[in-house]
Amino acid sequence: MDALLQKGDVASTDWRSWHQIPWSDAHQTVARLQARIAKAVKNGEWRKVRSLQRLLTRSASAQALAVKRVTENRGQKTPGVDGKTWSTPEEKWVAVSGLGNKRYRPLPLRRIYIPKANGDKRPLGIPTMRDRAMQALHLLALDPVAETTGDSHSYGFRRERSTADAIEQVRNVLGRKASPQWVLEGDIKGCFDNISHDWLVANVCMDKGILRKWLKAGFVEMGMLFPTNAGTPQGGIISPVLANMALDGLQHELEGLFRTVRQAREAKVHLVRYADDFVITGSSQELLAERVKPLVVRFLAARGLVLSESKTKITHVTDGFDFLGWNVRRINRMLLTQPSKKNVKAFMTKLRETMGAMRTAKQEDVIDKLMPMIRGWANYHRSQMASRTFAKCDHLIWEMLWRWAVRRHPNKGKRWVKQRYFIRYKGRDWRFAEKDKILPVLCEFRKRTHVKVLAEANPYDPAFDEYFTKRLARKMDMALEGRRKLRWLWWWQEGLCPICLQKITRDTGWHLHHKVKRSQGGSDVVSNLVLLHPNCHQQLHVNELKSAGITLE
Repeated sequence: MDALLQKGDVASTDWRSWHQIPWSDAHQTVARLQARIAKAVKNGEWRKVRSLQRLLTRSASAQALAVKRVTENRGQKTPGVDGKTWSTPEEKWVAVSGLGNKRYRPLPLRRIYIPKANGDKRPLGIPTMRDRAMQALHLLALDPVAETTGDSHSYGFRRERSTADAIEQVRNVLGRKASPQWVLEGDIKGCFDNISHDWLVANVCMDKGILRKWLKAGFVEMGMLFPTNAGTPQGGIISPVLANMALDGLQHELEGLFRTVRQAREAKVHLVRYADDFVITGSSQELLAERVKPLVVRFLAARGLVLSESKTKITHVTDGFDFLGWNVRRINRMLLTQPSKKNVKAFMTKLRETMGAMRTAKQEDVIDKLMPMIRGWANYHRSQMASRTFAKCDHLIWEMLWRWAVRRHPNKGKRWVKQRYFIRYKGRDWRFAEKDKILPVLCEFRKRTHVKVLAEANPYDPAFDEYFTKRLARKMDMALEGRRKLRWLWWWQEGLCPICLQKITRDTGWHLHHKVKRSQGGSDVVSNLVLLHPNCHQQLHVNELKSAGITLE
């Protein structure tokens, strides 16, 4: 352990600027320590876990990766109460050096509100960039613990898990002939806002002093400072993992509800959870109401949480229930999982509002705005039974586009409007298009079966490396569908960025780099291209300029 620490210290002394950091070495150093943490947790060696966590959070590699994460995610341009963002390489380098300060004290959160689907507003707490980096640093040490100890059928805010995995598990427990017929739909009232601070400090395996400082930092609203006596701030990088760890253990409690395997098999109690939304199946309504629900209430009460009475109910599968944007219902012997009416309504409302705000916009801009919305919604639902819903929504979208086009030309005939805004493409008429830009239709997105992640799979366990590599290859194969050049390059590079030797995924993004620049006569042939991470691409060009003796102001 000391040898690793010395190695990290020696490596850090060779770094002189942000773009000189060897990212491949940094990733490998952190990954090795995370694998050791996960192994120690699995073996129950908690003293070793805490020692490895201290080693990781003091590592220069981990500190660099923490700054890299908060300066590349979606909130990189959103400041905290100090108004600062780290936008330049110099600021990022100074930030890496400052994360090791032992006198760290977090600043209050900046409170903002975002609208919810039901019309209410959800409070978000925006930490400063330094506090975000510190949270990302300690998350590197905490996440292996959370993944190793987490419930096997918890799918929210976890690496390599998604809503598609959760709905597939629902199909697994409800889709067979002998499956349970009753479901407890659970929803926790203000989960993030009410988690007990004392429970978190006592049960989360991380630096207690720093955790307590984050929880008690308070928030600033309208120029006034307010204290935080409970909950984790929605908006903090580490908050989802803390909430997950507070809810982990419910699956084990449910399994211990029955004395024998036969009783458990007859009760058919199964938990599927995504963040604070969960469903619990059971063989009878009485079982769920008299034994399961009281157990859940006691479990949550110990953590300062309560069930939402308005959203928690016991339902028969023939009546159906909504879960994560899908409606699950048994009709005869078939279990249907379709986009819920509420989700469809919210999607169409969003499209109408967008079109209403773009009445005078160019057709090309309208296509650019609607395309990611349609593509994202279709990809979310295409793993389930959505073909009929897609067809209905396509018709409603066409009506919306037609009204938009006719309104712009009140003195023109309908035939002229059709020829101006719509074309025939791939045997389908009435395609909304401008030059080479064509708005996709939902029916183009054929059903694509989702393969659920293994319940016991742990991304920090080296034994599952090959398994997750194959899953990533399948995901990227689908993500790059129709983009032959990018797809070929990804496979040729074995999914790795040649600069940092880390996986290129949809989350990390990518940049198409020309080995010989186009300004120097380089072409777009595959042999002259390479896929890089955006940050690695920037680092490559900066180092090229420095080697040529050119300094950047």
